[in-house]
Amino acid sequence: MLTLLKKLSPSGRSGGSFPGPGTFVHGVHPPQRKELAADAAIEIVPPPEKVILPLLQHVGGPCTPLVKARQKVAFGEMIGSGETFVSAALHASVGGVIQKMAVTTLPNGRHLQAIVIRSEGEQLCGQALWDQMFGGLWPEKTYQSLEPGKIADAIHAAGIVGLGGAAFPTHVKIMPSDKKPIHTLIVNGCECEPYLTTDYRVMVEAADAVVAGALLAARAVGAKKTYIGIENNKLEAVDALRRKAAGAGVKLAVVKTKYPQGSEKHLIKAVLNFEVPLGGLPADVGVVMTNAATVTAVARSVMRNIPLTHRVISVTGGGVVQPKNLLVPIGITMGDVIRYCGGLRKTAARIIAGGPMMGFAFTNLQTPVTKGTSGITILTREEIRRIDQRACIRCGRCVDVCPMKLVPTKLAAASRLKDLNLARKYNIMACFECGSCAYVCPAGLQLVQHIRMGKTLLAAEMRK
Repeated sequence: MLTLLKKLSPSGRSGGSFPGPGTFVHGVHPPQRKELAADAAIEIVPPPEKVILPLLQHVGGPCTPLVKARQKVAFGEMIGSGETFVSAALHASVGGVIQKMAVTTLPNGRHLQAIVIRSEGEQLCGQALWDQMFGGLWPEKTYQSLEPGKIADAIHAAGIVGLGGAAFPTHVKIMPSDKKPIHTLIVNGCECEPYLTTDYRVMVEAADAVVAGALLAARAVGAKKTYIGIENNKLEAVDALRRKAAGAGVKLAVVKTKYPQGSEKHLIKAVLNFEVPLGGLPADVGVVMTNAATVTAVARSVMRNIPLTHRVISVTGGGVVQPKNLLVPIGITMGDVIRYCGGLRKTAARIIAGGPMMGFAFTNLQTPVTKGTSGITILTREEIRRIDQRACIRCGRCVDVCPMKLVPTKLAAASRLKDLNLARKYNIMACFECGSCAYVCPAGLQLVQHIRMGKTLLAAEMRK
């Protein structure tokens, strides 16, 4: 580890192998706390008695159910079709019997229809499941001759969405476009959210699959260059990926550790020194970005015809008995996962779906793990930063750290006053709710919650 550290410049760059500065302007440095689970190898959770599969686990339109109550389904069978362009198919994460359609509540408060499957019969699990998902060989010759359209079709059929948390349907993102040609694909391996180590363990333990999926995604989108962007606090992953990427045409961009380095616009700046326009997309500068765990799902779908049924999550924080990284079936309840980790400590005070900066606190342990669940963070009373809310003192700290160069206090005030014209004027939709502003606010203002409310009001107005 020390040898590799010496190869990294103070800016986080590695040997000048990428054109960007290795960082971005603004941002914050919250305590990482990744040591809780970073060294915990991925464990395979046995199939639960039932899974709850919401029909909407992605950006876009919900799935249309393809099954009825009392119907038997096999593991991996498609049970919901994504019939709109921006949607994703849904597959059975266990074999069993379809139960009566249910309604479930996600951590963000949304109530959604869900397909419930009661497990029945022998299930694929343990080492056999790992070998199918991540193990074995991923030969380069298998995909060198594949047509880009065939790759996109396989991804679509597999129901793959971004596994970093955004859950945007991957087939839409990598669809070739004559209007916006893509020259570079960046695989996001930063995982800058504190506590979470999901992508880190995938990169360490399944580097072959990460590289294979990166090459497939690059071929699908027509990119000539492929980078894996990774922060310089993940040296074991850097080492694993460097060995597997050697000679494959994939470059590593080791960038400075800072939050939110994993934001696509800021990682593009750090790696390529390109500025994505305000309100624009990476494609506007010829770039597509996807997540490290997502490209492993791409490799499985194309090379092994396996749909997205499982994902790796971190269960971490001072409030859980045994922090772990787990391969779980999508639809398993949060309670089942927490019990597998030994349960809650007496000091547990808050359960968060995701990480502490961008996640959602929840209390219902029947809430299911979805495609977009990157982890469960369980904080103790000591880990929760408590500040009594006071009036804004106009200190400007939120402006100093905002990576989008916005004025969070004005966005929050416009949202509280329901002044949507003012919210638009200050570019509220450019905020991606990273939480940097709330993290540094000495007045303890709930800036992100107010901004989310304003964005919800704007979306409702647009639907009228």
